[in-house]
Amino acid sequence: MDIFTIFQNKTMTAPSVTIRPYRPADQARVIETMRLNVPVFFAESEVHDLQQYLENEIETYFVAEVGGVIVGAGGINTDYPNKTGKISWDFIDPAFQGKGVGRQLLQHRIRILQATEHIETISVRTSQAAYRFYEKNGFVLKNTAKDYWAEGLDLYEMQYGGQQ
Repeated sequence: MDIFTIFQNKTMTAPSVTIRPYRPADQARVIETMRLNVPVFFAESEVHDLQQYLENEIETYFVAEVGGVIVGAGGINTDYPNKTGKISWDFIDPAFQGKGVGRQLLQHRIRILQATEHIETISVRTSQAAYRFYEKNGFVLKNTAKDYWAEGLDLYEMQYGGQQ
């Protein structure tokens, strides 16, 4: 039985997750994992945007693995002039959503940003499809913009408040 079949069982406990830095060899699996989240969490056009980010704009990026297989990814970008750390480009394979993988990946990045000198604010830009996840993890909604990412995918700008 493969790990995807095992973790589709809703009664399973949280899987053992390894979070490690992204490597260029991970790109195909990361893109594939993001595609699994289109159109619910991302617009089709954002797949190309992620590829451009990974090839040209990446700052700090991580993958989450279960059993040696990448099941999620997420990054950090910094805006030092504004003393802001940004949670970016995060997603989890739908077979692993709701099992704690996303929370572990998010907390890993929050801890890094909290320990980064000159970072005073942690923000994330997401959509109505994912904002409750961030809300449950201590983020507060600051602003919205209709159809920002694509038709039907609104922008939700959030800031970390530290409550969990």
